[in-house]
Formats: sequence, structure tokens, C-alpha cells
Amino acid sequence: MGKETILVIDDEKDLVDLLRYTLEREGFDVLAAANGPAGLDIARRHLPDAVVLDRMMPGMDGLTVCRALREDPRTARLPLILLTAKAEESDRVVGLEMGADDYVTKPFSTRELTARIRA
Repeated sequence: MGKETILVIDDEKDLVDLLRYTLEREGFDVLAAANGPAGLDIARRHLPDAVVLDRMMPGMDGLTVCRALREDPRTARLPLILLTAKAEESDRVVGLEMGADDYVTKPFSTRELTARIRA
């Protein structure tokens, strides 16, 4: 059995680089996309073990990506963590109602995010 693959979809390159470094050090393979359409394409082609998704991206936002992943039978059951600066209870509720399995607010601990991915 190979390594688990995590797809990171975020438009902040520095954050993607940090997550790639951290997750690879923890033994995961990491795929990355800088926008929603590219992330959907990668998710559908590679079927990663989990997706870490930024909620606020230009063009196609994370909630739209989340909805599209949940509507596609091939990706409907992928574990999905929304990663966002929107920390209000109403924002978290909307993210979870859209199909996210977990919701992590920025700034965040990479150790906590890794633990949530493993869970």
C-alpha cells in the first residue's frame, strides 16, 4: 500500500508550500492546485485520500468547489477540510452544511491540521 495523497487547493503559494513541506515530512504525498477549476480536475483525475480546500479564492470559491466535489459520485466521499480566515460560527456552519467534513480557521497550527487529516 502506497502513501496517502492529500490535495491542497489554495491560491496562496506560500501556504501551499508550507503545507506541502509539512505533509510530505509527515509521510503524505501532496498534490496542489492554485484555483478551484484546477483543483476539481486534479481531484477527479487522481482521487486523493483527502482534500484541504481554501474557502476564499478568486473565481470559483471553496464552497463552490466543495459542492462540485460532493455532487460528483467519484469524489462525493472524499474527506474534505475547509481552510479559511472566515471564523464566525455562521461561516463554519455554512461550510459544514455544504459538505465539508472539518473546518480549520487561519491562522492555524500545522500540527493540528495534520492531526485532523489523519483523523
